[in-house]
Amino acid sequence: MLNNSLILAAGPWDMAIWFGIIVLVLGGLIFFALFARYVGLWIQCKTTGAGIGIINLFIMSIRKVNPSIIARSKIMAVQAGLTHVYPISTRDLEAHYLAGGNVPNVIRALIAAHRASIDLDWITAAAIDLAGRDILEAVRTSVYPKVIDCPDPKKGAGTLDAVAGDGIQLKARARVTVRTNIKQLIGGATEETIIARVGQGIVQAIGSNESYADVLENPDRISQTVLNQGLEAQTAFEIVSIDIADIDVGDNIGARLQADQAEADMNVAQAKAEERRAEAKAREQEMVAKTQENRAQVVLAEAEVPAAIVAAFKNRTLGIMDYYELKNVQADTQMRTSIAGSNGDQVDDGRVSL
Repeated sequence: MLNNSLILAAGPWDMAIWFGIIVLVLGGLIFFALFARYVGLWIQCKTTGAGIGIINLFIMSIRKVNPSIIARSKIMAVQAGLTHVYPISTRDLEAHYLAGGNVPNVIRALIAAHRASIDLDWITAAAIDLAGRDILEAVRTSVYPKVIDCPDPKKGAGTLDAVAGDGIQLKARARVTVRTNIKQLIGGATEETIIARVGQGIVQAIGSNESYADVLENPDRISQTVLNQGLEAQTAFEIVSIDIADIDVGDNIGARLQADQAEADMNVAQAKAEERRAEAKAREQEMVAKTQENRAQVVLAEAEVPAAIVAAFKNRTLGIMDYYELKNVQADTQMRTSIAGSNGDQVDDGRVSL
């Protein structure tokens, strides 16, 4: 009975020991797995003074943050001395990563700006990166200005066409050297605005000259005029210089416009003449119709003459001798008319004989 009680008492104790051993083994395996995964990054952080522990690396994985990106970015910042200039913490890097930012790109941009003595802090750089701008490229352009072709050859426009005061067309190409303005990078206009403004300024400057020869003689005056207009306002760039790369003489636009105007005036005059001719033709037809109407009235009036003669005979107001005298007058008139017609002149007065 004593042995059985000892066995029963020892059973639960052994199970607890085995459970503890299993927990220790599992914990050791988990720790070994974590240590094996993050030991390289932890050693790098430890030796460089980045201040990121192995537990922090594990917690980053739980937060869906890439520990490698954060650790290496923090190491770059520490090694470049950025942590002594900008208050950059590991939490700031994690927050920027979770917001969708490019953490290594921002750190490289800060390092480049720090080396070039450009005033750029972590908050501004992170905001520019989240706004969709390439902050590293912006810093590089601020240090090393780039050249923009005006007009943009990718748009298909080969030259800027402008007309001088004498009507001669000039075709120009310019090259604009710009430098990034970090302070206006957020909300500032892009390269397309610079190209459009410079193109507008060149066209305006050429058009303000009285002769194309003045432009060909002093093309640098065009670039200086455009440069003094402050075209970089509200843009993400500062214009360093505007250089006229090429300028050619085009067509005589003034002569072409005058020829087109003369042709248009001639067409207008022809149209007005045709209108007057049509009005005269219509008036002529109207007068012909009026003449026919008057002749018809004459015929109607002469048709009443025989009836009037008959009435005169009845009323005894006209005698037979008067009638024959009237017939003799008509015969004499017809004879004179026939004689005149035999000489080549046909007379038609529209009268009807009795």
